[in-house]
Amino acid sequence: MPRGDKSKYTAKQERKADHIAEGYKKRGVSEKEAESRAWATVNKDDGGGNKPGGSGHGRRTGNPAAKKGGKLGGRASAARPATARKASAKKAAATRKRRAS
Repeated sequence: MPRGDKSKYTAKQERKADHIAEGYKKRGVSEKEAESRAWATVNKDDGGGNKPGGSGHGRRTGNPAAKKGGKLGGRASAARPATARKASAKKAAATRKRRAS
């Protein structure tokens, strides 16, 4: 299979890549670069093509790029009092120091 062959990608993965590329084009990225970034994102999310006959077929992915970040980060920590956060940070630092030596 030559480099760049898309035969092992599912229809859903192709739609996903098209949608991502569209978003890049709207932001002024060239067509070639947008396509390249879109397929790189699909590969990062899904680990390559998911059709049968290739390695990794049907394998679940851990944390896709589309799910990283967002509004919810840090909300639980911010709700705790400063003294609790500080104590937790000190404990974590001590644990790291202990494990390093």
